[in-house]
Amino acid sequence: MADSPSPPLSALYPPNVRTSASVAEPEDSLPALHLADLHPALQTACARADWTSLMPVQSHGLPYLLAGRDLMVQSRTGSGKTGTYLLPLLNLLNPDKRAVQALVLVPTRELALQVEREAKMLFADTHLGVVAMYGGVGYGKQFEALREGAALIVGTPGRVLDHLLRKSFNLDAIRALIFDEADRMLSIGFYQDMKDIQRHLPKNPFQVTLFSATYPPYVLKLAGEFMHSPDMLSLSHAQVHVAEVQHMYCECKPMDKDRALVRLIEVENPYSAIIFCNTKANVHYVAAVLQGFGLNADELSADLTQAKREEVLARVRQGEVRFLVATDVAARGIDIPELSHVFLYEPPEDRESYIHRAGRTGRAGAAGVVISLVDLMQKMELQRIAAFFKINLIAMPTPADQDVARTVGSRATALLESRLRQKTNLERERMRRFTDLAMELAQDPEQMQLLTLLLDELYQQARPDRLLPDRLTGERVDTFQASAVGHTRRRGVRSRSSADQSGERAMEQPACNVEAASATDRRRRRSRRRSRGNAG
Repeated sequence: MADSPSPPLSALYPPNVRTSASVAEPEDSLPALHLADLHPALQTACARADWTSLMPVQSHGLPYLLAGRDLMVQSRTGSGKTGTYLLPLLNLLNPDKRAVQALVLVPTRELALQVEREAKMLFADTHLGVVAMYGGVGYGKQFEALREGAALIVGTPGRVLDHLLRKSFNLDAIRALIFDEADRMLSIGFYQDMKDIQRHLPKNPFQVTLFSATYPPYVLKLAGEFMHSPDMLSLSHAQVHVAEVQHMYCECKPMDKDRALVRLIEVENPYSAIIFCNTKANVHYVAAVLQGFGLNADELSADLTQAKREEVLARVRQGEVRFLVATDVAARGIDIPELSHVFLYEPPEDRESYIHRAGRTGRAGAAGVVISLVDLMQKMELQRIAAFFKINLIAMPTPADQDVARTVGSRATALLESRLRQKTNLERERMRRFTDLAMELAQDPEQMQLLTLLLDELYQQARPDRLLPDRLTGERVDTFQASAVGHTRRRGVRSRSSADQSGERAMEQPACNVEAASATDRRRRRSRRRSRGNAG
């Protein structure tokens, strides 16, 4: 796992790949395996999982993993990726060694539990321990599993990093590192934790594998920081290695489109997006809904003067506006960098407008997503547009409230755990004053709103549009922290670092200057006493 500058995309996605209708392999490809070709121990494990045959991703991926090669696998969700990376661990891990030998990093608690269940099924009777690590629960069971000598850890980055900092375990004996749902693991939200975990990895070589349904360019770029010369194996029907633009639609009732849009934004969590409407009235309405929900949104329509339009677009390009709600006036000739999503609040009135709208994302070879909100009649029109332009439309369900709650909850938990890691022992001691209060509030349904209020405010402050990019250093500054520092300084209270610097400057002054200052102070005090005496 190299901590070095990212290689160019051409190094990660070489042109010499052999491609068929559904499988793309490296030039030095290995022949596919069948169940009967596996080692008897692996066949026994497959029998425990009731596998009667290997799925395509397993058949094509296992030869590379069993050969010890670093691999990036692209395959759709539910295609058997978990079994593909778990099965080779039976050959790789030593049951007699009481140490962590493999680490699987996943983005959510639910996926961690799912992988843990499948691993325990495959590892049964092998004396290879498995433990799932995720936030939002106590550490007791996880500590116990580590004491018993777990060989495989399946965890979210935040909780794994917590254990590493607590020295609950180390990665000195690691043989395999796996990223599941790599497009999410290497996103902005997890990237810093991933780099922190990287510092705990040994320098001796070990196998690294990535599994994902899509490989946008930013994932390919960041993968170079964690892998050396990986092979690429793609098993995506009618798709290519690097995702360009995905065209999706979400069917919902006309009166529910505003709620559906907010839910999609929460789940998709786009870095930046345009929401297209057909009328100025809908532009005003949708912008007001997004702003009322706390999202950083602005509008662009024919009602605005040219100067105002240019001002709004400049704010979007500079990252000051995250969501732009617009009519087709913004669809032509506008290039906004890092625009990951285009939402169509309603389909356009003509076919060409769809192409112009969709063309705002996926520019310069980057990945992009176009999501249309449609009712039954609009869906039929959208399908006709897709058929005319030979676009592969993908249906997606409207996220339910539970889906949004789980997604937002996992982000909030990761955020809280990250902040907790930064607290000193004295700060943690200070926090314990509120333990009883927190338990009382959590047990009272009415008072629980106070806790949800705090969590919501924390989450709003941590949104990507609340982060100000420093364009000179590439760092990002939390506006909540920046405003707190500014408030402290406005009140005339110096931070500890500035006080220390002032002390250092005073210590560096020559002794004669200090004595001169003291003599001056004495003369001023005598002068004030004489003045008060004369006044009396």
